[in-house]
Amino acid sequence: MSRTFKLAIAALAAIVLQSGAAGAQQDWPNKPVRILIGFGAGGGTDVATRIVAEGLSEVLGQQFTVENRPGAGGTIAGGLVARAPKDGYTAIALSMGHAVSAVMVKSVPYDPIADFAPIGIFTNSAIVVAVGKNSPATDLKSLVALINKESGKLNYSTVGLGSTQHLIAEDLVQRTGMKAQAVPYKTTGEVVTALIRGDSAFAVDLYHAIRGQVDAGELRVLATSTPKRWTAIPNVPAVAETLPGFGVLGWYGLAFPAGTPQPIIDKLRGALQQVLARDAVRKKLEGVGAVANLSTPEEFKKTIESDISGFKEVAGKAGLQAN
Repeated sequence: MSRTFKLAIAALAAIVLQSGAAGAQQDWPNKPVRILIGFGAGGGTDVATRIVAEGLSEVLGQQFTVENRPGAGGTIAGGLVARAPKDGYTAIALSMGHAVSAVMVKSVPYDPIADFAPIGIFTNSAIVVAVGKNSPATDLKSLVALINKESGKLNYSTVGLGSTQHLIAEDLVQRTGMKAQAVPYKTTGEVVTALIRGDSAFAVDLYHAIRGQVDAGELRVLATSTPKRWTAIPNVPAVAETLPGFGVLGWYGLAFPAGTPQPIIDKLRGALQQVLARDAVRKKLEGVGAVANLSTPEEFKKTIESDISGFKEVAGKAGLQAN
């Protein structure tokens, strides 16, 4: 067999392989797609992702299944997806916790930026400053005055040390000069109980996580950490109205392993656009305190980078160490 003939055969094989790969991308998805979540069922990421996954299943004609793989600050799921085949059949739903883990988890088994192909943030959520119904604080300024008047005797409750809620609360404490220490609890339910009992002066948490207690009159929301007033509670001022420049917006987004073919990324993003345009989907998301808002992959990447930088600065000032 001549060298020329061998080269021709090799070139033909390459063309066949490329054609096969292109065909597979064009036919995607032709089997169920997994979306991993690094936290347990019932949380904000889980609920919002299941709403979107149901819509994607309808639009793309294949089942999008949500799998909860909690543990290690979400990094177990992140590691599984980062190492998954780059064929578009394993994705991950990320939240702001992805940026927090990059700062607060000592041995993250992946690069939080380079190992993922962002598809887009698909919804945003509000993070709020809340107090118990019997608190004398009526706004952020009066809360700061109340805490500092007690000269370090009052605390704030949070879900775990080094969590997203804790770092946002710590950022608020640093910027306002509040003399308050964090008291960690295992669940949002315990945080709420501490507020209602008056065991803690305030808490920072996702609005949808405490909305039931707010609606029941057991808790009051003093401010939102969002850059501007949140549409679901327009009468509540943003922290930025008291502290210009303060702005933290919760988010949930989808990503594939880095190296996933661009046509697949584009197809999923196009399907997301269709899903989020549906009134029924938007209303479901609003029902859990989230607002449909699809970003570009580039915007998603910049958000993660910005959040990692911001949380790293807050953790450094607070003397918090990665575990």
